[in-house]
Amino acid sequence: MEEKKKTAREIIEGYQGPPVRIMEVCGTHTHEIFRLGIRKLLPPQVELISGPGCPVCVTPVGFIDEAVYLALEKQATICTFGDLVRVPGTKKSLADARAEGARIRIVYSPADAEKYAKEHPKEQVVFLSVGFETTTPAGCLSVKKAREDGLSNYSLLVANKTMPQAYQALKGSADVFLYPGHVNAITGTALCERLAEQGVSGVVAGFTAKELLTALAVALVRFQEGKPFFVNCYPRVVKSEGSPEAQTLIEELMEPCDSEWRGLGVIPGSGLVLRKEWEAFDARKKCGAADQRQTKSGLSLWRCASGKMQTVGLQGIWKSLYPAASGRSLYGIQ
Repeated sequence: MEEKKKTAREIIEGYQGPPVRIMEVCGTHTHEIFRLGIRKLLPPQVELISGPGCPVCVTPVGFIDEAVYLALEKQATICTFGDLVRVPGTKKSLADARAEGARIRIVYSPADAEKYAKEHPKEQVVFLSVGFETTTPAGCLSVKKAREDGLSNYSLLVANKTMPQAYQALKGSADVFLYPGHVNAITGTALCERLAEQGVSGVVAGFTAKELLTALAVALVRFQEGKPFFVNCYPRVVKSEGSPEAQTLIEELMEPCDSEWRGLGVIPGSGLVLRKEWEAFDARKKCGAADQRQTKSGLSLWRCASGKMQTVGLQGIWKSLYPAASGRSLYGIQ
């Protein structure tokens, strides 16, 4: 008689393999795992570590200081997603600035900000461009549209980040990465495959209960084999090549730069900045927002002689701040 196949939940609850640390890199994964109660299914030897989290989680305080400066001192109209409005800066949040008369507008896309700039030519409009590879293309498209429309009153305050260098910096902090499916939908899977060749295991996961349970079950089964692995558990959205159109767009308008991550410090080459030929749409160059940060960087990351990324007690910080039972994504320390 053929043995009945186990469900993903049965595999997870019945796991009897060695201790394993799985880092969910994405804040949405962290939220959904907590909301769905998935942590309650995990055996004691399976530890979930909450990674960097959402774009807002890793945006440094200095970025908020820059935005507040533009709003209050330069009288720019700030267009932003709603989740940034109440994030505190050194002294004020955007909500505080709005209470003092600053023009702070909540938009649902960079296209909305560009359209507002077109309709209000007397206002300098700045869109707060935060996010990973998933949201960066939309900001790039808004800049291209602004150039097509001949706008001189639209710009981006850029804090976009990329994941490859973050994975390199964090690869000693977990045994398996739970890769964010929406990021891989843009970037493809080549990077994850290369990391597996370097000994860094991971699975790409979707965001429903079934997709998360499947990804965790696959991770546990493959981890017991004792060899580095990569599995795309979100094939309905993530293709090996990703989105070539989005990748080309980002490459055309932006180039890498060092970037500060709240709670992690500066990770070399992990940020993006508009290229010189597009700097007319760079709020730091256009409106003088640069050097307004009033905070010190967090922990700095650097390469030692062996080529590994080093920092001060990174894993210890993660474990002490965010134990497996917490369900919270990393918001950061100063």
